[in-house]
Amino acid sequence: MVPVTFFLALGAVLFCIGLYGVLTRRHLVVVLVCIELMLNSVNINLVAFSSIGPFANITGQVFSLFIFTVAAAEAAVGLAILIALYRNRESIDVIKQDIMRW
Repeated sequence: MVPVTFFLALGAVLFCIGLYGVLTRRHLVVVLVCIELMLNSVNINLVAFSSIGPFANITGQVFSLFIFTVAAAEAAVGLAILIALYRNRESIDVIKQDIMRW
C-alpha cells in the first residue's frame, strides 16, 4: 500500500505547478488548464484523506465528484467567455483584456 504522504506530496506538487501557471502565464487557455490542475490536486488529497483512518469512508470521493462537476461547469463557462473575448478583441492575452478595468 502506498503511504498517504506520497499522495499529499503529489497533490502539493500539482497545486504548485497550477498556481505557477495561473500567476505567470498570459494565455487564457493555459490559465484554465492550470486551474483544472489545481482542482485535480485537491481531488487527490480528498481521496487520500478519505481512505485513511479507522473509519475510512467515501466522503472525500463524493466531494471529489462534486469538484469534478464544478470544474466541468467552470471549463464550459470559461471557454464560452474566451470565445466571446476572441471574437470581440481577436486576442486571448490576459494583459490585453481590460474590459472590466476603470
